[in-house]
Amino acid sequence: MVYLQIVQHDMYSTRSENNRVRVEPLPPNRGLIYDRNGVLLAENRPTYNLTLVRERVDNLDETLALLVDLLELPEEEIEAFNIRSRQRQRPFQPALLTSDLSEAQIARLAVNRHRLPGVEIEAQPLRYYPDAEIMAHTLGYVGRINAEEMETLDAGRYAGTHFIGKTGVERFYEEELHGQAGLRKVETNARGRVLRELGRTDPVPGKNLTLTLDKSLQTLAYELLDGRRGSIVAIVPGTGEILAMVSTPGFDSNQFVTGIDVASYRDLQQDLDLPLFNRATRGHYPPGSTIKPFLALAGLVEGVITPESTINDPGYYQLPNDSRRYRNWLRWGHGRVDMERSLAVSNNTYYYTLAHDLGIDNLHEQMSNFGFGQRVAHDVQGRVAL
Repeated sequence: MVYLQIVQHDMYSTRSENNRVRVEPLPPNRGLIYDRNGVLLAENRPTYNLTLVRERVDNLDETLALLVDLLELPEEEIEAFNIRSRQRQRPFQPALLTSDLSEAQIARLAVNRHRLPGVEIEAQPLRYYPDAEIMAHTLGYVGRINAEEMETLDAGRYAGTHFIGKTGVERFYEEELHGQAGLRKVETNARGRVLRELGRTDPVPGKNLTLTLDKSLQTLAYELLDGRRGSIVAIVPGTGEILAMVSTPGFDSNQFVTGIDVASYRDLQQDLDLPLFNRATRGHYPPGSTIKPFLALAGLVEGVITPESTINDPGYYQLPNDSRRYRNWLRWGHGRVDMERSLAVSNNTYYYTLAHDLGIDNLHEQMSNFGFGQRVAHDVQGRVAL
């Protein structure tokens, strides 16, 4: 008794205190996202998640088997459920097993609470996108933190957090949207039940974002495309503000928040219209006739042409010693064309000729003055170049 109570006092009192007192992380609420008129684009809805702390589980395999039975998981979801339970986590950090539990699932878990040490049902806001398909490519979405991301994230700031921005605005502004985790110290009984709260540090919620997007204009652009493959981007020329950025067809980004099932993801990948491909930021397209005024100005600056300079357009252009014909949009040509008429009728042959006469070095120098080839839209996640 003397040995246990005196010599070993510090060790056993510490172990006892660790069994009695538990520190739990408090994840912050993610910041909301609004359009330029204050319309809500990304919100947080209340939901219940199922988490597991492996260090507090006596027999992981038995616990998982019981959970699968209580949750009545379909066969195709069981493997992913088991993988998440064994995903790499920091010691004593809860692993997210499944999100958005139904009332029936919560009830069955509550009745069997005594059989599930280390398993908790936690109330936590879940990201929700009211206009998911219209905003999918622009806003992006959040998803579960994977093992690779876990290695690079700040352990204190992301304690108790299960979701992180994966694409779009959600990813680019992750630093601002996430916030700072808090913690609370609680007293528990021998079964792990919380008896009372001993102390708390409240989490700091993420910042709200107001975008330059106009939801009504975004919706109009989406409706005009009518499900066809394409993209519409509306920009304020004077400021560079993006009013609308749509890529169609879209997809339901809410599916990715809780974890999209294998069959649905396969359907998206195999869809010939490529709904997951963001045509606005990752598509490569020729500039078309919008480049012609810049070429005309380059020709004037370099002294290659004057406003009165003319060419004869037979309907095509040929490089010297080359049989290939680069055709004008009007196959029989516009005849004699000066600068003013070349712009008025959008004549291709005039600008094929001008580009060749300028030479690639002069062309590059003059077009660079207008930002061609440079990255624009610096806070748009993806490759966006003028």
